[in-house]
Amino acid sequence: MLVASNRGPVAFAAGDDGELVLRRGAGGLVSGLSQAAADAPAEALPMVWVCAALGDADRRAVRATPGGRLDLAGHDTGGTAVRMLDVEPTVFDRAYNAIANRTLWFIQHLLYAPATQPVFGPVFRRDWAAYEAYNDMFAEALAHEAAPGAAVLVQDYHLTLVPGRLRELRPDLRIAHFSHTPWAPPEYFRLLPDDIGEQILRGMLGADRLGFLTDAWADAFEDCVRALPGVRVEPRELLVAPPPGGWPSGDPQAPRTVRIGVHPLGVDADELRARAGAPDVAARAAELRRATAGCRLIVRVDRTELSKNIVRGLAAYRELLRSRPQWRGKVTHLVCAYPSRHDLPEYREYTAAVLRLAAEIEDEFATEGWRPLRLELTDDYPRSIAALALAEVLVVNPIRDGMNLVAKEGPVLSHDGAALVLSREAGACAEMGSAALVINPFDIEATAAALHTALTMPPADRRRRADELAAVAGLLPPRIWFTDQLAALTADS
Repeated sequence: MLVASNRGPVAFAAGDDGELVLRRGAGGLVSGLSQAAADAPAEALPMVWVCAALGDADRRAVRATPGGRLDLAGHDTGGTAVRMLDVEPTVFDRAYNAIANRTLWFIQHLLYAPATQPVFGPVFRRDWAAYEAYNDMFAEALAHEAAPGAAVLVQDYHLTLVPGRLRELRPDLRIAHFSHTPWAPPEYFRLLPDDIGEQILRGMLGADRLGFLTDAWADAFEDCVRALPGVRVEPRELLVAPPPGGWPSGDPQAPRTVRIGVHPLGVDADELRARAGAPDVAARAAELRRATAGCRLIVRVDRTELSKNIVRGLAAYRELLRSRPQWRGKVTHLVCAYPSRHDLPEYREYTAAVLRLAAEIEDEFATEGWRPLRLELTDDYPRSIAALALAEVLVVNPIRDGMNLVAKEGPVLSHDGAALVLSREAGACAEMGSAALVINPFDIEATAAALHTALTMPPADRRRRADELAAVAGLLPPRIWFTDQLAALTADS
């Protein structure tokens, strides 16, 4: 079994003495996959995880290993074989930042303002060539590492071309691709140059199975491929006609079948609750109780990422205080915002907008004895866990989100049953909408009204809803989410 993702289960940093220090990889995808891989059934092992070197320290480590295999060089990779790819920095920057994060992420989350963006010219074509090279490196590494007939699980929008390239190199493999983002509807996906859009779709269709977080994202992908010549769309099944000359293996004239699965990733409730009982979380909780004493607590935990919609969330909180002055002095909004992608100018500007609006709220409403808003712009996981546990209202209002695990973590961790104000554009809404207060993420007044409803909800109703949300959140923890996909892939063979 092989897993491929941009970020791997381990990473390196240079210590004060210049020596390399190994640490666990960051990010929700990595933590979920790491846990799932550790719990994978014995028959699925051995496993190789192929990932990219993300910085200079990673590259130093890779260059000192045989073929990039960190485990063979004696590094503690958590029991999983890890092959890290030494991607040339310029190629990585163009593939990861320019294409994956500034183009594909924007397309899938509907973030462009088409009157002015995007613009696809020579620079984009140069960057796209780097994205192709980056995907080729992954495909070649996977082809080299895979035993005959191995199962390969490719992850996310960074690697949309890998299934097709790997199919050409190793037609014997069973290949799956999972999208952790939404998928854009065809009228928006067509913002991409026609040949690029087709390359992405054809690359994905190299897989045997394609996975999505919700039916909505799977439906959108199916709608996009309907226009491709030689593709017939059946319910959760795509029949792909053979290319000129036929397929390299099997019946050269029979259509290939690509099956689509929907796997709504959940959280490990027991692990989360155990983490919430740790001393560092208890210390942060005590600090937050002192800082917000006497006030109702509205919480959000997010990255400063454009799709997360923090600015409109703050605007809705300001509208709550303006339109319902009875809450002044009685409520505090705690915003735990993790810095995100600050090497991209759009993200630096967005963080600046968050800071400006937070300052405006403070200036307008703060009194000597009351802070209406506490904005924490640092990566502090124990504080985030403590905040979710203490929340009476949890705000999750993304413009568009593949799932949004915070919407699931909050109800699991909440001590008193937090009311969830949830965007209808979050993937989690498909499962949790019946017990949440569902909002249009662009409607400031409606979001403010939902905050008021959440604050005035009878405790018994809030607890009933929170219990329902927590039950849904734990239905498909990472280990089951992962092994279900692996079982489906191998069952098709």
